[in-house]
Amino acid sequence: MSVPTVLVHRDSKVLAKAVAARLITGLADALAAKGSAHLVLTGGGMGTASLAEVAANPAHDAVEWPRLDIWWGDERFLATGDAERNETAARRALLDHVETDPERVHPIPGPDSGLTAEEAADRYAAELRRASRPEDHGPVPSFDVLMLGLGPDGHVASLFPEMPALYDERPVVAVHGAPKPPPTRISLTLPTIGAAREVWVIAAGEEKAGAVRLALQGSGPFQVPGAGARGRLRTVFLLDRGAAAKIPPDLGRLASP
Repeated sequence: MSVPTVLVHRDSKVLAKAVAARLITGLADALAAKGSAHLVLTGGGMGTASLAEVAANPAHDAVEWPRLDIWWGDERFLATGDAERNETAARRALLDHVETDPERVHPIPGPDSGLTAEEAADRYAAELRRASRPEDHGPVPSFDVLMLGLGPDGHVASLFPEMPALYDERPVVAVHGAPKPPPTRISLTLPTIGAAREVWVIAAGEEKAGAVRLALQGSGPFQVPGAGARGRLRTVFLLDRGAAAKIPPDLGRLASP
């Protein structure tokens, strides 16, 4: 488990542009080195804004999108095309504007699939298992980049504090009774998040500052799920100044202009 690096940007707009530039470079490098790559997307305001900035950045053509496998860290258990689904937001912000291979875009099933939430979680776990290779040493691919938002309560994906999903060691889990609507969701678990080569935690706004501090100070992941969001090789907290407002100096914050 890697020690987090903290990068602070002036405001949320600059943060979204910085995340986009970092993502384009990281994916282009991974694809050039290996011929394929795996990306896990997040929803929320900053996640979606960052994807929109990828689409707006002329350098996005440096990414060979058809060779990229695209996954989601969590999803609201709503029908395909619902405006509240993370998939819908990602398609509008980015995926509808780049040339992906439809077979390599992996949305989480919704209730219109005819599956229960538990069955949808199992199906997604099976899809991840089929995409993993022997060198991944586990039931999921070794994601090149896994993007996460961070809630004011410290949640990541749909892993909320003190909820049973945090204790689950399966790759994907159905979440019931989430404190934010809708109450039923599908989420990657902490072990699956920890399989990623790089985990990026993206947060903006002063309302996130307390959660950022707790996530970086070694709080228990069952109380602060963001504290358990760590990549195998690298973990980066990408923040604006508001979200970074309560970080102690000894955490080695790297401030940008």
